Amino acid sequence: MTIEYDDCLKRGKIKVFSRGPALSGKEIEASESDLVRAHKTHSEADYKWATIQIYYSMFHSARALLYARSLREHSHYCLVAAIKILYVDTKIIPVYILEGFQQAKTLREEADYYNRWSQAGCEKLIKLAEEFLEIAKNTVLPK
Repeated sequence: MTIEYDDCLKRGKIKVFSRGPALSGKEIEASESDLVRAHKTHSEADYKWATIQIYYSMFHSARALLYARSLREHSHYCLVAAIKILYVDTKIIPVYILEGFQQAKTLREEADYYNRWSQAGCEKLIKLAEEFLEIAKNTVLPK
């Protein structure tokens, strides 16, 4: 356990969610949908919205992974903490994917709240979102 994850549990920001495994496929679908929209928006050179859509694609991939463990987050910060402890520390997900998810969160906030974004940031994230989605699909969907 990490201090961050333990704090999330104590504050009720990560909770048991028995319906999670049954809903993880819906989160994969949401991730795929957001990624398709991000590609379209990116092709239209709307990097601000593509950045936001990419983050939400990654968010739904992460949520699918958490749901697969019968857990639910009530904080984006705690979702990151949970993915680290459950999937990165156990070597299921490479650390650079989590780092990309954290960067996507920061860039989404910059785009959303401060109207700052870049084409380069968007293009880096889109590749990571694709990889994260594939890892999530391979981890939570039946083979």
